Amino acid sequence: MDTILGPLYYVVSWIIVQFHAFYSLIFNKDSGWAWGLSIVSLVVLIRICLIPLFVKQIKATRNMQALQPKMKAIQERYKSDKQRQSEEMMKLYKETGTNPLSSCLPILAQSPFFISLYQVLNHIAQGKVVGVIDKPLLESARQAHIFGAPLSVKFMDSASKVESLGASLTDVRVVTVIMIVLMSLSQFYTQRQLMTKNVDLTVKTPFMQQQKMLMYVFPIMFAVFGINFPVGVLVYWLTTNVWTLGQQMFVIRRNPTPGSLAFQQRQERLRAKGKLKEDPAEVEAREVAEAARAARQQPKRQTKAKRQTGGPGHAVASSSGKTSLEKQDEESGETKAKQAGGTARGAKSGQRKGGPQRPKHPTKK
Repeated sequence: MDTILGPLYYVVSWIIVQFHAFYSLIFNKDSGWAWGLSIVSLVVLIRICLIPLFVKQIKATRNMQALQPKMKAIQERYKSDKQRQSEEMMKLYKETGTNPLSSCLPILAQSPFFISLYQVLNHIAQGKVVGVIDKPLLESARQAHIFGAPLSVKFMDSASKVESLGASLTDVRVVTVIMIVLMSLSQFYTQRQLMTKNVDLTVKTPFMQQQKMLMYVFPIMFAVFGINFPVGVLVYWLTTNVWTLGQQMFVIRRNPTPGSLAFQQRQERLRAKGKLKEDPAEVEAREVAEAARAARQQPKRQTKAKRQTGGPGHAVASSSGKTSLEKQDEESGETKAKQAGGTARGAKSGQRKGGPQRPKHPTKK
């Protein structure tokens, strides 16, 4: 490992030393602020250099999301022929210009620097000169503390090793646990933000299930492996997680995935500012739908007394100018008249029944 990444040890250590020289003008050169901010600045520098790869990652992720239905169709069509399935997949990637590995480029490019920083801090913890860090700088880095925890110690280190660096085991474990929790939470929130805001929810694909699984797997991995990271590496990884979170929030707000919740919110913001150019037919259709929805109101429920009188304790005027009480009087009068008419008709029919009968037809018996 030292032979392969040896040149990177010099690069990483040289960058840290240059930032340390700058921060020593502001803070004590042996303080945790000078060394800790040097590590943070190393992260910022690396992530700025990785911005082009991050842009490629975003494009590759979107292309993979768009291709998921076609990929699933190929898998179903050639489920019994794995070789043909692979050939069709590669053909699809070539036609669309998609590289599945592009979504992992930032992590892959950052990994050598992460490993190199780990080894540099590990050499410092063991009291070994590494890269451009000579003896004086080595002693200064070993004495640097962040909130009472030396940069080179780990959660699993013994109490004797921690005490030799002028710290207590309790301080070291409290600081490392807090940083590991913050690392896990920042990673979880970053992945959750991607799943809830920047994914087209109208298309259900296996890719979404994979992302959902990673949302829980990555924080657990950070929690497990974090206890074996030196404090300086935890500072590095926490900083890069926070950078990723902020960078993703910026991208989701400014350039969201079409069909996602963030895309709808962006369209609403642009529409409110009058910056969104829309098809007049779509605007008219939306306005008509909104007007119809506003006009369609459910009638209010009323009691039987209210329906009959138009309200408790008072009469309600009808469209003809008559009150409901007057209506009731008219209705009662009409009812009595109908009853009288029915009685008269009943009497007439009775007289017919009791009077002379019509003679039957000769053919009827």
